[in-house]
Amino acid sequence: MSQGEAEAIVLRPLSFFKVNDLDFGDIIASTTAGTVRLYPDGSRTRTGGATLAGSDGEPARFAGLGTYNREVSISLSANQIFITGPGQQMRVRNFEIGSTPTAILSTTPTRFRIASTLGNYNFPVGATLDVNANQAPGDYSGTFSITLNYL
Repeated sequence: MSQGEAEAIVLRPLSFFKVNDLDFGDIIASTTAGTVRLYPDGSRTRTGGATLAGSDGEPARFAGLGTYNREVSISLSANQIFITGPGQQMRVRNFEIGSTPTAILSTTPTRFRIASTLGNYNFPVGATLDVNANQAPGDYSGTFSITLNYL
């Protein structure tokens, strides 16, 4: 016999919550610094000495329930964060929301309208990770905060 899990989220009006964390996936560092950019659509690119390993990586995803055509403002608590682990900390910057068109989020609120006639919405957030030269292997983590206000 095998068991599975079942989950449900019941939204209350004017709610907002995190669905998934931001995950840059597996990266191989080298003697040269580089970057990994994780786009809101989940694709990844690299520059410099950072090499992408595997096909994993996932943007953060947020969801909520408002009302159709209602305006919301979205902002970050900081324009960059640092993730820590066994080696030198790495900078995460240029948080990008998967709107149409995509937009860079910042501490200055950006306004959007809820397009769903039901008032529900969800959006992904990608970012750019600065990988240091000779970055030590291991798991790195940190937190960022997004504020959403219904206007």
